Amino acid sequence: PGAGKTSLIMKTIEALSGKLRLAVVEGDTAPVTIDADKISALGVPAVQVNTGGQCHMDAVMLQAALSQLDLSQVDLLIVENVGNLICPSSFQLGTHSSVLIASIPEGDDKPYKYPGIYRGLQALVINKTDLLPYVPFDMDYFQRGVEILNPGLVTFPLSCRTGEGLQAWVDWLMKAAKSQV
Repeated sequence: PGAGKTSLIMKTIEALSGKLRLAVVEGDTAPVTIDADKISALGVPAVQVNTGGQCHMDAVMLQAALSQLDLSQVDLLIVENVGNLICPSSFQLGTHSSVLIASIPEGDDKPYKYPGIYRGLQALVINKTDLLPYVPFDMDYFQRGVEILNPGLVTFPLSCRTGEGLQAWVDWLMKAAKSQV
């Protein structure tokens, strides 16, 4: 929670507007639609999944959400799972790519403490890089931990607040989306 998942999705929607037709599935542990409402306000179809307190979304939940979307009108579906570093890695959703959004305030020790979530990823976003001058975070230490778990993982250090690094992420996402067509 707080890594900036929804913020990154919103920035991605803005950057891809007019380039790809998007839809979003939002997973939360409570029956609130705060994130789905933010996405819908940007003109993108969004479906909220309430996990009923479970710490992850599963494939059955995602399948139910997909039935609420006209997938023939979607070029890229973004699935935001529940925000934690343990449960989501144990439940495959059937997505083409898995991306982890980590953030500077979470700390540079997370790959060492929660190794499971860093395996099997196709990309890693390190968000809130604008906070590096203010938060003790050793980027080299963090990236060494990631490299041990997932050698060669494509990584995007960026800031949703300033926009720095966002274009490389969007370019990668566009390429990934087009390769699935």
